Amino acid sequence: MSPNDTLGEGRPFLLNAFTMNAASHTAYGLWRHPEDQHHRHAELEYWQEIGRLLDGSGFDNLFIADALSHLDTYGGNAGAALAKGVQTPITDPLLVASGIAAVTEQLGITVTVSTSYEHPWLLARKFTTLDHATGGRIGWNIVTSQLESAARNLGLDSQADHDSRYDRADEFLEVAYKLWLSSWEDGAVLRDKGSAAHPEGLYTDPSKVHPIDHRGRYFTTPGPFISEPSPARVPVLMQAGGSARGQAFAARHAEVVFVVGADDAALRRNIAKIRLLAAGEGRGPDAVRFVTSIVVVTAATDAEAEAKLRDYQSYFDADGAVVHYSASTNVDFSGQSPETPIRYLETRSSQGLLGMFAKEESGREWTLGDALAPKDGFGRSKLFVGSGESVAKALDAWAIATGLDGFNIQHVVSPGSWADFITHVVPELRRLGRIREDRPGPLRPRLFGQDSALPPADHPSHRLALIPARASSESAAS
Repeated sequence: MSPNDTLGEGRPFLLNAFTMNAASHTAYGLWRHPEDQHHRHAELEYWQEIGRLLDGSGFDNLFIADALSHLDTYGGNAGAALAKGVQTPITDPLLVASGIAAVTEQLGITVTVSTSYEHPWLLARKFTTLDHATGGRIGWNIVTSQLESAARNLGLDSQADHDSRYDRADEFLEVAYKLWLSSWEDGAVLRDKGSAAHPEGLYTDPSKVHPIDHRGRYFTTPGPFISEPSPARVPVLMQAGGSARGQAFAARHAEVVFVVGADDAALRRNIAKIRLLAAGEGRGPDAVRFVTSIVVVTAATDAEAEAKLRDYQSYFDADGAVVHYSASTNVDFSGQSPETPIRYLETRSSQGLLGMFAKEESGREWTLGDALAPKDGFGRSKLFVGSGESVAKALDAWAIATGLDGFNIQHVVSPGSWADFITHVVPELRRLGRIREDRPGPLRPRLFGQDSALPPADHPSHRLALIPARASSESAAS
């Protein structure tokens, strides 16, 4: 597929506000900026303020990353992360989602949860609860975790091998699909307080509630599921695996893929590969949408945006970027100079983040400084600077050139970066046809233009959820 044949060319972007329920996210050192409010991340009111700002603004979704331990690879301990406020302290994003939903009408809320340290029975109920609470607006960013210390703190000697974590995740999703899609039939809940058909009343028809009888390598879950079906049943599924195994997992399950690449050519290659893999899973050519992380600094004019950029850069902490990259890749880069070349290594952590800067993948030599502290940027995400018109045109052209369907827009300062984007860039994107119309209700129809809130028919959740001969009354819940 050539860039001009991009399936998403000219249609509305998928716009995620990208953040973390921590002292900082990826704008290393910017917590010191007087305008940044992200230090209030432990306050529900802060998240509700963000929700109100984003709801109906042109943003589709609030995407909240997560981690389960301190970033302690750099120097062999968490000292640098704690001192520099690099994604620590951190609190659970899942528990603020319903509070955000309470003050919004159409904003999606996507939360990161690891399949390595949860159980599908418990997590399926949590997401069903949130899907009810949000009216179908919940999403799940599926991760398998990458921090060794998380495994140790959860009682393991070390985390499982990289690929085996994805094997577990595949079965985790299969169990969840069965719970969400196969256990309770539509119409199982009657709430009949007394009628000719049920004179004594009937809340739930037992013949329409089924055990799933799952017995696999990692999980044994007889069922039936404990929760009644929610509006979407299955949360919108997002995923960011960059390794070969991660891409295969994304192609099978994800509806939105957070794709990475050191340059435009790498993004195009990764998008094309996942599309091909998805076709092998029986999914349609437009079944998966692709987003990548960006930073936008915008103002009324190009000159004002450049001045704002210089101000922000005076707070940027390049060492904080290396602390984060060390933890993500499980390679201790402490004591290394910015001129240190990045080499690909087989690790138990994020192979994709090492691979994207490997010479074999990118065709050039990347140093730590090139990748993590470029002179004109903030970390490893692409930077767009300028007036709303300049940024909108640049985003439109870049999406056409790469095949991207949208963006995870990081904040430099929160919530100011998103407020600036809404004020200056969204009106220009709207003129280009890149902002979708308001559509309150479930997230999946909003993002994909479909009528049903459930996954489309070609999504493997339907195939994996099928249970032979489940319909007999003998298999019903007692």
